Amino acid sequence: MKFKTHLILSISLLAMCGVLVSFTKFHKPEPTLTNRELIDKIFAAVDNVKTVRYNLQCNERIKGRMQHTESRVKLQISPRKLYLYIKGIEVLWIQGWNNGDALVNPNSFPYIDLSLNPFSTLMRKDQHHTINEMGFHYLADILKDGMKKAGDKLDKYFSVYGDEVYEGRDCYKLAITFPDFAWGPYTVKKGENLTTIARKLRISEYMVLENNPKISSYTDVKEGQIIQVPNAYAKLTLLLIDKEYLLPVNNKVFDDKGLFETYEYHDLKVNVPIAPEEFTAHYKGYHF
Repeated sequence: MKFKTHLILSISLLAMCGVLVSFTKFHKPEPTLTNRELIDKIFAAVDNVKTVRYNLQCNERIKGRMQHTESRVKLQISPRKLYLYIKGIEVLWIQGWNNGDALVNPNSFPYIDLSLNPFSTLMRKDQHHTINEMGFHYLADILKDGMKKAGDKLDKYFSVYGDEVYEGRDCYKLAITFPDFAWGPYTVKKGENLTTIARKLRISEYMVLENNPKISSYTDVKEGQIIQVPNAYAKLTLLLIDKEYLLPVNNKVFDDKGLFETYEYHDLKVNVPIAPEEFTAHYKGYHF
């Protein structure tokens, strides 16, 4: 009887071991990525983007208050072509077309299509960015600048801090912290404006405009003028990186005043071909 009991226990233990082996084989834990590995994968994924479609929800701090907008975007990277729909307004911009202006259906007075410079005051009203920054390449440039500032202390500034499910999709959580975020003087060079300065320094021109109350617009500076600029794009940036696409699908940006901007990507489709006619003013469903 004792031998029989031992035999049964031995068989049970073997069976359990078999289950464990089977579970380990088919449920192998996902390896943890280092900060450097994830960032490199993001850059590779961004470089591989040819076309994207997505719905975008933005929250941007404008004059001290968060302003919410929602848009529908179709984007081809090269040659760059963009269709944007936001609150009934339609925008079409194509590289090398329309003298560099965007074709805009304002869906309001004067009820005619307009050709507008993407950097014009009207196109940029109550927005942090121009249509030229739509997509993922602009954020990748900011991340590269952050890596440059971090130098050999990458892990001090960049941190993969877990996983999160976003819209039913698995994502990595990536934090970029810059505790030394501060403002300092900058002397405007010949031919510069806030936008060219911001692109050179990899900072937000809206943030600069907001923090220099004597400046009325992005072009309201002159050579030799001293303005205040931040030493980084943000004090804290929190990103959700889609594990399949390896692209940032939820971005939260904080400056020294608190939450500055958020961008939430929904229904993202990467490298799904977009027909050439979808980047024409006469495409069905458009109202140019």
